[in-house]
Amino acid sequence: MAKLYLVPTPIGNLEDITLRALGVLRSVDYILAEDTRNTSVLLHHFDIKTRCVAHHKFNEHRTVERIAEDIGAGRDVALVTDAGTPAISDPGFLLVRECVRRGVEVECLPGPTAFVPALVESALPCERFCFEGFLPHRKGRQQRLDALKDEHRTIVLYESPYRISKTLSQLAESLGAERRAAVCREISKKFSETLRGTLAELIEHFSTCTPKGEFVVVVEGIPQ
Repeated sequence: MAKLYLVPTPIGNLEDITLRALGVLRSVDYILAEDTRNTSVLLHHFDIKTRCVAHHKFNEHRTVERIAEDIGAGRDVALVTDAGTPAISDPGFLLVRECVRRGVEVECLPGPTAFVPALVESALPCERFCFEGFLPHRKGRQQRLDALKDEHRTIVLYESPYRISKTLSQLAESLGAERRAAVCREISKKFSETLRGTLAELIEHFSTCTPKGEFVVVVEGIPQ
């Protein structure tokens, strides 16, 4: 029976991909890619010739039914995003839901996800945590921040270089400037870096250093 494969791709070093992921990408009928240009770099590096089709947040609402029908008709399909595991703050959920609704088999391979190494490297408790993904840019943002005030688990969220300073400041206002935190950027890349300290100290750091790269922010929950 044909199936949909969700294939995690490297978040930094291309060698982080698994042997099984490479095998799936070589064997499927075609690959759904968030950005075919980015995915072509990965495929070229490993000499994979499988055809790529664009599948991203701007077209997924229109295409999930057709793709699910395609898999149901006997074609194996792999879904990848630009980096990391599909459906984790990236396209994927809508297609998985539609496939499951139609009885189409879905399999997600294990592999890279940015928040896991960031959480472990933070040196904050990681046996229990809550993953927030990206905070809303406007509507609902403060409500989400307010909801974290009573969170005892370690908090993990994603942020862009354009909003990292603002987000750290808002977290300090909501949770307290002395709350311990860590900021990880460019995970698994040449210039990867993990900064640890209080929210106040991290805010001070980015007041003098220009943020670069994609960020994972890890903040301790209410100390117990």
